[in-house]
Amino acid sequence: MTNRLNNKVALITGASSGIGKGISELFAKENCSIILTDKNINKAKQVCDEIAKFNPNCVALDLDVTSEQNWIEVIKEANNYFDGINILVNNAGIYSRNPVEKTELNEFEKIIKVNLNGTFLGTKHVIPEMRKKGNGSIINMSSTAGLVGNTGSGAYGASKGGIKIFTKYTALQHAHENIRVNSVHPGPINTDMISENLSTQSNTDKVMSKIPLKRIGTVNDVSMGVLFLASDESSYITGAELVIDGGLTSI
Repeated sequence: MTNRLNNKVALITGASSGIGKGISELFAKENCSIILTDKNINKAKQVCDEIAKFNPNCVALDLDVTSEQNWIEVIKEANNYFDGINILVNNAGIYSRNPVEKTELNEFEKIIKVNLNGTFLGTKHVIPEMRKKGNGSIINMSSTAGLVGNTGSGAYGASKGGIKIFTKYTALQHAHENIRVNSVHPGPINTDMISENLSTQSNTDKVMSKIPLKRIGTVNDVSMGVLFLASDESSYITGAELVIDGGLTSI
């Protein structure tokens, strides 16, 4: 523990598994107080119980990121536990593998609602809390799919591309308040979201053949990047994209 987030409070969405869980655990090790949110409150509580073994300043709250009223309630409840919010990680997201012609409108809308609208709502309602503190860092989880096209889901790419541009607008609007806003763009990371793509060695080899560093990324690879953006070490960085993809988008 190096206390890189000492005396800070972070709200993390989609925190019960995968990248969100990894971020929560790493932040907690850096002496950050954690507001761990997820729709799966039971899993979120399990993660919080694990964190409490080395950092007691953790609370798990039930949050549907698509519900504005739920956001209002969660922030109010969070303030009962901690003194404001310094860091927001908009991590909650869903994925679809369907190509455009096989994507139903309700599926497209659901992906936009969770990934993009959820990021908007979190940002909208946490900014006033950061304003009270006089500073803040918002990290929006996008993807390499928000930077370049591929043959995967157009709905997912649209949502992640939207996050990239939304991040830039928000960064410019709130820079004068010392509220920084950046996006993170992971490439292939070994989580449940891409487990189908890595189900066989041949599939894994196919994915790795496109990555200059010749390996699949880990949750810790992403979490360390998010930690940097959350910490004061990145105090002169806003409106930026942190690409964590092993060189994939450099080809």
